Amino acid sequence: MTQANTSEDKILSTIKDLVALSGGTPDSFETELITQQIQTSLRFLSEGHNIGQLKLITRALKELRYAYRIFNDYPGSYRISIFGSARTPEDHIDYLTAQQFSKEVAQRGWMCITGAANGIMKAGLAGLTPESSFGLSIRLPFEVPTNTYIEGDPKLIHFRYFFTRKLMFMSHSDAITVFPGGFGTLDELFEILTLMQTGKTNIIPVVLLEGPKGYYWDHWEKYVKTNLLQNGWISPDDSHLFHIASSVQDGVEHIQQFYKRYHSSRYVKEHLVIRMKSPITKEQLASLNKKFVDLIKSGSMYLSEALPEESNFKELPRIVFQHTRKDFGLVRALIDQINEF
Repeated sequence: MTQANTSEDKILSTIKDLVALSGGTPDSFETELITQQIQTSLRFLSEGHNIGQLKLITRALKELRYAYRIFNDYPGSYRISIFGSARTPEDHIDYLTAQQFSKEVAQRGWMCITGAANGIMKAGLAGLTPESSFGLSIRLPFEVPTNTYIEGDPKLIHFRYFFTRKLMFMSHSDAITVFPGGFGTLDELFEILTLMQTGKTNIIPVVLLEGPKGYYWDHWEKYVKTNLLQNGWISPDDSHLFHIASSVQDGVEHIQQFYKRYHSSRYVKEHLVIRMKSPITKEQLASLNKKFVDLIKSGSMYLSEALPEESNFKELPRIVFQHTRKDFGLVRALIDQINEF
C-alpha cells in the first residue's frame, strides 16, 4: 500500500474542514490536537498494523474518551480512590473499616472512586450517597463486575483494559487509600508510588489503612525497607510518599492536612510552581531554602504571583524555583513543611 503524506495540503485541508464541520474552532489549540489525532489514525492505513492492534487502539481511545466525559460532568470536588481486595468478606474488620473511612471522607465533601466490584470496593461505596460515588468496573471471569451500590449509576464506567482503567484512577484522584489485597491491589499501589517517585504524576497523599490490630502494612513496610531501601533501590526520602495510618481518623486527618495550605503544582519550563491557599512569610521561605536546598537546581525559591504562562488559579500565591526534576519524595516533604507552618 502506498504511504500517504498526511501533512500534505490536500489531506490537511480535508481534515481541517472535517474538524470545522464537527464544531471545531479554527486555529484553536484544541482543533490542532484533534487534527493530529486524525493524522495519526490515517497513518495506520499504510504502516502494516494488524487487526488486533487496530482493535486495541480503537477500543482504548473510545474508553478514554467516554471516561473523561463522565468525569468532566462532575468538576470541583476532591476525589479519593479506594483500593483493596475484591474478596474481603462483608463481616471482615477491613471491610467495616473501609466503610467507615468512606463515610468520613464523604462527610467532608469528597467523592470516592472504587473498582465497583465487591469486597473493599463495595465497602468503599457503602458509606456514601449515590452522588458521591464513581465506579470503574472491569469484567473478570471470577468476580462480580458491579456491586449493588453502584449498579445503574451514570457514574459507573466499564473498561475492557486494565491500563485505561488505571489511568482514570490516577488522573482523577486527589488522594489514594489502599486496604489489604492481592496482586491487583499491590500493582495499583506500586504504580502510583512509581509515578510519583519519577515525577510522572502529581504528588498526592497515599494512605495505607486496615482494621484495628492488623499487620498487613507492617509486613509490607518491613519488606520495602529490607529489600528495597537497604539494597539502595529506593531512597530514604521515598518513605514520604506513603503514610501507614493507625486509624480511620488518622487517615482522614492525613489527607486533610495535605490540602491545608497546599493547593496544586505544575511545571513552567524548568520551574516548579507550587500554588498555595494562603501565603507563607519571608522567614518561612528562608527556612525552606535552607532545608530543601537539594531540590534547587540553581537560584533559590521565591514567592510569586501567577506566572505569565499560567492560566489557572491566578489568584493563588506561589512558591517558584528551578527544580532538579528528581528527589520527589523530598518534594513531598517540602509540601508537608509548607502545610505545617
